Amino acid sequence: MSSDKLRADRDFAGSEPVQSAGGQPFAGAPGEASSEAGAIAAAGDARVLLPGSTVGILGGGQLGRMMALAGSAMGYRFVALDPADDSPCGQVADQIVAAYDDQEAARELARRADVITYEFENVDAGVAAMLMEESYVPQGSELLYTTQHRLREKRAIEAAGARVAPYAEIRSVDDLREAAASFGLPCVLKTATGGYDGKGQWVIRSEAEIPEAFETLSRAGTELVLEQFIRFTKELSVIAARSPQGETKAFPVAENIHVDNILHLSIVPARIDAAVQAEAERLAVRIAEGLGAVGLIAVELFLTEDGELFVNELAPRPHNSGHYTMEACRTSQFEQHVRAVCGLPLGDTALLTPVVMVNVLGEHVAPLLARMGRQDEAERRLGTSAKVHLYGKSEAKSRRKMGHVNVLASGCDAALSWIRETGIWEMPDGV
Repeated sequence: MSSDKLRADRDFAGSEPVQSAGGQPFAGAPGEASSEAGAIAAAGDARVLLPGSTVGILGGGQLGRMMALAGSAMGYRFVALDPADDSPCGQVADQIVAAYDDQEAARELARRADVITYEFENVDAGVAAMLMEESYVPQGSELLYTTQHRLREKRAIEAAGARVAPYAEIRSVDDLREAAASFGLPCVLKTATGGYDGKGQWVIRSEAEIPEAFETLSRAGTELVLEQFIRFTKELSVIAARSPQGETKAFPVAENIHVDNILHLSIVPARIDAAVQAEAERLAVRIAEGLGAVGLIAVELFLTEDGELFVNELAPRPHNSGHYTMEACRTSQFEQHVRAVCGLPLGDTALLTPVVMVNVLGEHVAPLLARMGRQDEAERRLGTSAKVHLYGKSEAKSRRKMGHVNVLASGCDAALSWIRETGIWEMPDGV
């Protein structure tokens, strides 16, 4: 589930080894992909796949691209499954061009890969089940099942010992009226599945909106969930990693700024108290352990005025708000994910430098490219270093994520000043 949250008025609405169908551990990696360099070494009940092995990726978007670039530097090979002929990941790795629900194509991916991971979580259930039988999928399918559905996800977060905004399952317009009366207005109605960057939700600000909100979101054909508004002061996120052996590490907390429900900036270190940072990282690790995650899990949080942390949602993969790690941390989130799914020891997550990540949308590409072609006086004056990452998408559509820039600096104020001075991005007030 991609990010989709309420931001109006700065408020928030509320491993074991893979087994075959016969219950026996799946023995060995697919023969086609095995090599002496990529031989599997035993590590208790977990597998260690050394460089030279082939990693299969379900999905060929920008997250897969950056995963492949990081893993290729370590000596891994990659093959992606994606329906787009010229996918971002397919430009830097082998690719099988096919629909995500094409089981024959998924079997081909299994034959060519020693381990399979995913770069988006809406994986077809039938394909996921088949791959669990025919290949090594250390992330399994249970976490996918949980995070694909907001109600299941919220219950799992609570079971792991973290707080979420009060919520209610909505089956009828009468349920919605009753829950809205209990929570108070405004509140937010969301589809239980799907939705991203603000889609699949309706902020209900008056009783008169209730019938239309229910009718509109019901068209998605999935359950609905109503969340109570909780006033927050900051949006935060933590990327945690867990290996099949149970090792866990968390990256530093990112402070996130959204514009029109799309992530605009990630500021690291987050401008929060040290105690809040430590608690956010502790919660992320607890959730990774409680849900038995393997690889990365992004935990999005809301900080209230009285210092409480509420979990909004999870993403069991690399995350937009973790892109800052690519230059600013000793280990990037993408290298860490490869390390985790391949069973290697996790890398050091220490922050090397303050950084602000700014997303590049379609409307930003042309002015950014023009700026890259000339000397940057502001960068010299402010002591910043702008690291540009473009994803290779074919068409620069407005509001479409086309890349990001990590602005490294001695302090986040200097990085924010560089972003303002470019004139490329409209900066929200008070940042």
